[in-house]
Amino acid sequence: MSDQRDLELVWRRVTDWLEAHAPVSYASLLPPAPEHTIEAADAQLRQYLGFGLPAELGALWRLCGGVEHQYIEANEEAGEVGSGAFLPGGILLGPADALRARLPETGRGDAWGGAAVVPWLTGDEAGPESGHYVGADGVGRWSVPDNLACDKPDFPSIAAYLDAVHRTLTEGPADAMGSDVPGLVWGCLVWDDPEAPSLDDALEHWHPVH
Repeated sequence: MSDQRDLELVWRRVTDWLEAHAPVSYASLLPPAPEHTIEAADAQLRQYLGFGLPAELGALWRLCGGVEHQYIEANEEAGEVGSGAFLPGGILLGPADALRARLPETGRGDAWGGAAVVPWLTGDEAGPESGHYVGADGVGRWSVPDNLACDKPDFPSIAAYLDAVHRTLTEGPADAMGSDVPGLVWGCLVWDDPEAPSLDDALEHWHPVH
């Protein structure tokens, strides 16, 4: 899967699953990003880095401009569950946050070493200092603890990544995407490792999908 139609189809499959099984996560989806915002992101990348916005990421933003975590009363004290973090890679970055993580700081060189990639997922919202990127060669992982590192692509496209997510949710095996497996808590889809969970207070309310 790589063209826009396949991306639209698999995105609808994932979001239809959320609507049916994780309605609070589904409610976190933002409307499509405005076209002028996507065009501005492309222009900024070309101006400062010499390459344009990956077409597939632009197509995804035309379906969903990012996420906004929903208020969950049961989660108020622990604050562990982000309703918009329904993908194993974390939250979908909107145009502004994706560019903030990618464009060089004023007066400084490109920390990404000129790699023609754009971050689109992160499980580290405070930074972000890690997540998934997308470029012409596909989807891979990135991190910036000291010097930025971009791993080789794990998936040939965003559509292929989302298709793997949907198949994991509907067919399994639960660990098809890694040690974190899908589970439901308070109407949210949350991926966690049953052997070394990151959830604390919310863990007793989290139930694996499979």
